[in-house]
Amino acid sequence: MNSVEEVTSKSWQPTFPILIVLLLGITTADQLTKSMIVKSLSLGQSITVIQDFLHFTLVYNSGMAFGLFSSSNIPFKSALLTILALSATGVISYYVLQTPLSERLTRLGLVLVLGGAIGNIIDRIRLGYVVDFIDVFYQNIHWPAFNIADSCICIGVGFLIVDNFTAKTKQLPKETNLVS
Repeated sequence: MNSVEEVTSKSWQPTFPILIVLLLGITTADQLTKSMIVKSLSLGQSITVIQDFLHFTLVYNSGMAFGLFSSSNIPFKSALLTILALSATGVISYYVLQTPLSERLTRLGLVLVLGGAIGNIIDRIRLGYVVDFIDVFYQNIHWPAFNIADSCICIGVGFLIVDNFTAKTKQLPKETNLVS
């Protein structure tokens, strides 16, 4: 890498303080939007945002992602899910700190996942469930309700997948002629 590429590359590298600000921004946005919805709607109440496509509907998710295990009566379900989420958050935090600054998309993806996880953990600890409200549907196809934290998690995972595929293509050896 020549000096111009090096300077340009370094100027775009997210630093630890920027990642912390992003993490706090995600968590704050998630908690603020949930608070506004809880104050504005009663459980199950819905507001149309885009007719026949997007509503804000207050839902309490006592299960995992996409409402998995919501209806199950597992003893200490909330505590178990909180412990599982905290464990995952610890692992993700470790990877954020271990990922080189040069791997920007990986770090960004991990921070988005981490911020989303923290937003939902706050709900689980405070309330025993996660507040969901973004309700997307089209005709008979209905996506499970979600929130800002869930959106950040999905976008972060998307970044990690894209980064994984682009990193693999960069590392593939050039085609060799096996026939002489």
